[in-house]
Order: sequence, then C-alpha cells, then structure tokens
Amino acid sequence: MRKPIPKPGTSVEIKTKEKTYEGILMERPALAKDKCVVIKLESGYNMGIKEGKIDSIKPLKKKPKAEEFKPTKHRKDPKKPNISVLATGGTIASRVDYLTGGVHSAFSAEELISAVPELEEIANLSGRQLFNKFSENMQPEDWIKIAEETAKEIKKKSAGVVITHGTDTMHYTSAALAFMLKTPVPVVITGAQRSSDRGSSDAAFNLINSARVAANGKFGEVCVVMHAEPSDSHCLIHPATKVRKMHSSRRDAFRSVNSKPLGKVSEEGIGFFQEMNKGNKLELDTKLEEKVSLLKYHPGTNSKIIDNLVKENYKGIVFEGTGLGHVSEAIFDSIENAINSGAAVAMTSQTIFGTVNMNVYSTGRKLLDMGVIACGDMLSETAYVKLMFVLGHTKKQEKAREMMLTNYARELTEGCGVDPPDLY
Repeated sequence: MRKPIPKPGTSVEIKTKEKTYEGILMERPALAKDKCVVIKLESGYNMGIKEGKIDSIKPLKKKPKAEEFKPTKHRKDPKKPNISVLATGGTIASRVDYLTGGVHSAFSAEELISAVPELEEIANLSGRQLFNKFSENMQPEDWIKIAEETAKEIKKKSAGVVITHGTDTMHYTSAALAFMLKTPVPVVITGAQRSSDRGSSDAAFNLINSARVAANGKFGEVCVVMHAEPSDSHCLIHPATKVRKMHSSRRDAFRSVNSKPLGKVSEEGIGFFQEMNKGNKLELDTKLEEKVSLLKYHPGTNSKIIDNLVKENYKGIVFEGTGLGHVSEAIFDSIENAINSGAAVAMTSQTIFGTVNMNVYSTGRKLLDMGVIACGDMLSETAYVKLMFVLGHTKKQEKAREMMLTNYARELTEGCGVDPPDLY
C-alpha cells in the first residue's frame, strides 16, 4: 500500500533503511517517470527519494517560512508617460514558489510590474488583475470585460494599455478587441510561451517591449507584441486581426499572416512597417452574438453537425474550408438549409496563407449562389469573432454580408498573394 504523503510545503522527516532526512516537501515533477518524493534540504538543494525506499514520512511541527512577495511601491516620474497593465492570467502570469517548487498562475498586475524592474524606467505603471485564467478558458463575455476595463483605463488618460494574456487563444481576444474598441492610444496584448521558472522564459522580454510600445507608440489601435525570433533581439508588433500562433512552444510562435507586421520594437526603439491609425476617439461597442460556430471541414464531415446547429438556433457558421474555400457537396443541402433558416454562413481557408476565391471551381460557385460569404484572406479565427460582432448588430443576411466584406480593423487585405510572404 502506498504510504500517505503530506501536502507540499510541509516540513517532514523521511526515514529510509540507510538514513533519516529532514526537509520541506515539494511538488513532485509532473514529468518524473519514477514515483519519488522530493524534499528541499536545509542547504537549499532538492533531493528525490524513491517511494519504495521510504519506511516512513512524518510531518514535523515546525513550520517552514512562508514565501514572501511584496509588490514594489512605484514613484511616479512626471516626465514619463502613464500606462496601465491589465492582467488576465496565462503563462506570463506564472511564478515559482521556491518553498514548494510549484509554478503558480497567480501573478497580479502589481506583482508583474515588481518582478520586472526595467518597466519603471519606461513609464509610470498602474496594474489591475481582471481575472486569472488560462487562455483556453476564455469566453466571449471575457472579451467584453477586457474591452470595458481597457476603455476605463483610456478614460483615465493612460498613454497606453498593456493586457497580459495566455497565448493559446490570444489572437481571438485581440481580434475581438479590435472590433469592439476604437482607441486613441496603443492597446497592446502580450503573453509568454515559457513561464518564469524556466531559464528561457520570454515573459519579461515581451512585457518590457509591450510597455515600450504602449508608452511611446503614439498610435491608436489594438496590436499583439511577441518575440520576433528565438533570441532576445526584438519583438514584432502584429495587427490584432492578422496574427496567429504558429507553433506550440517556440518563443517566436506568433506571425502576421497575409500582412506585414505593424512594426518592430527593441531597446533601440520602435520602427513601423505600416502606416498606423491615429486620431481616433474612444468608442466602445461590445454587442456580440455568441451563437456562432467555427467548423473545420474535413473528409467525412457529417451534415448532422450543421443540422444540429440550426436546431439549436445558431445565427452564424464559419467554415474553415479547403484550398480556395471548398467543402464536399455531401453537406450542401444542410448548408443551404442553414442559410434558408436565417443563419449567416461564411467561408475561410484552412491553408492559413492566401485567400478564398470561390469563383474558380464549380463547387465554390455553387456555394456562392446559395449565399455563402467568401471571407477573402481573413483568418478563420478572425472571421469567427467578426461574425459574432456583425450579428450583434444585424440579423439581416444581406447586411451581415456587407459588414463581413467591409474592412474595419485590417482583417481584410486587398489583393493578397497566395504564398507566405517573406516578412521576417
């Protein structure tokens, strides 16, 4: 029978046949193959003991000294701009508890600022924690909350706003904010691919460069700032609606798709590759229709999936089709039924780079005749968010078509090519 093991952070005495050890029980490494118990010795070193060698584990009365983290009090410099940091969670918001060895996603915005003292050289910062969520748990109502709280910071005369966010769904949130916010100042979304317990963490570098953009960007739009390459040379400033996470773990995972990045930022300053929006007045519009679905077409896609969405009264469907924007004729009847039932149906391409062109083949032309909206070079995730925004403002299919084909926030590129541009 496995011996009961106290909670991590407990002072324990471990007896084996050879020796008795005392230390602080730590969290067992998640990837460890052997069943073992890890303790932090008084010397500060960690030691692993195989469970099979342990005769007894006894909690000790003495309590280990709790980890203390006191956020730094910041002195405002009237010569520096004021920027706001809004924390929502994710890998950038993780730190090591050196008492237990655990990594916790519990960084408040103030803690983020305190952990990266270089930020104080850039601007006067204020921080708030909106929530503490991994990005896979983000919901459309969270996008609305982020947009509302960002608008509040802009009304407080912040020169810019930095939003820390998990990377997995960052591009959904950035697109949503781009449609919901017209902003007179930079709104920068950033995150980290690797948490702060790792020597290769990109958290501080991304945050510092995001602060530089927010403080000195002198433009008004939503953007994403992330590592440009594996080394720490610079970050790229990506359009909020044309950016995508293209690798699961690399530090330079984010790429602008069918578009140049907006610019680059480093210790040397900011350089722009595109003309930036300026002179906007603050406008907040958070109307969304949440009953929209994004479907990736694949051979064997069952038409009942579409029928069920119609039955559940979904107002919009975005297809991620093949190539130039195709799906099998086997599901045409269900698509036509969805459109006849009042749903807006849009088409993007799962090739990522390039554009939908549904006039080339008969399959595409038939879909256009049914009323499917061809979304050009819009990313499927962006089209999904945009259709939610569009249907929050109209239920009329023709008006929805007109709005989907109108460029609001760089989501559509006129005359984009079919090959990945060499922009990096």
